Amino acid sequence: MTEPQGLADEPVDLEVADSDLVYSGRVWDVRSDTFVYNGEDIVRQYVDHPGAAAIVAIDDDGRVLLIQQYRHPIRHRDWEVPAGLLDVVGESPLETAKRELAEEADLAASSWEPLVSIFTTPGGNDEVVHLFLARGLTPLGEAHAREAEEADIRVEWVPLSDAVAGVLAGRLRNGILAVGVLAAAEKMRVSEG
Repeated sequence: MTEPQGLADEPVDLEVADSDLVYSGRVWDVRSDTFVYNGEDIVRQYVDHPGAAAIVAIDDDGRVLLIQQYRHPIRHRDWEVPAGLLDVVGESPLETAKRELAEEADLAASSWEPLVSIFTTPGGNDEVVHLFLARGLTPLGEAHAREAEEADIRVEWVPLSDAVAGVLAGRLRNGILAVGVLAAAEKMRVSEG
C-alpha cells in the first residue's frame, strides 16, 4: 500500500468578524467566535487552550510508564502518560515535557524524540498536544511535592504491548495515552524491523 502524497491537515486563514471571551478560567478560557465561512457568518464556542506536552517514557525492559489520577469531568481515575500544560512563558514543548516527567514521575531522560502532535478535540477546543518518546530514564534524587488530584497519583510500569492491548480492548480510553503508546509501538516496530 502506498502512502498518499500530500495527505495533511490544511490550515485555513479566514476572517473572524468577532471574538468574545465568554469565560476566563484558571487553566483555560471559553471563547465565542463569529467567522465567515463560504460566505456565511457562523458562530462557534470553544475552549481556548494553551496546549500541552506529553511523554511516552519507555525503560530498558520495554515497559511504558503509566500514571493514574482522578479526572473530575469523566469521574474516573484514568490511566495516562505524564503530561502538562504549555503554561510557562518561553518554554518549548520539549522543555515542558522534561519538566513534567520530573514533576509527575520523578524521572529524567537522556534521550528525547518527537513522536506526534495531535489536536485533542478539534470540534470543541484548540488544544494541541506534543508527544515525545523518552528513553534512558534515571530517577531524580528528590520526589516532587504533589497536591490536589496529583496527591495520590499511582505510577505503574507496564509492558508496551500490554498498554497497546488495553487501548485496543477499550480498557484504556485516555486519548493522549492511546495515541502515544500506539505511536511509540509503531516507531519501535519500524526501527527494530
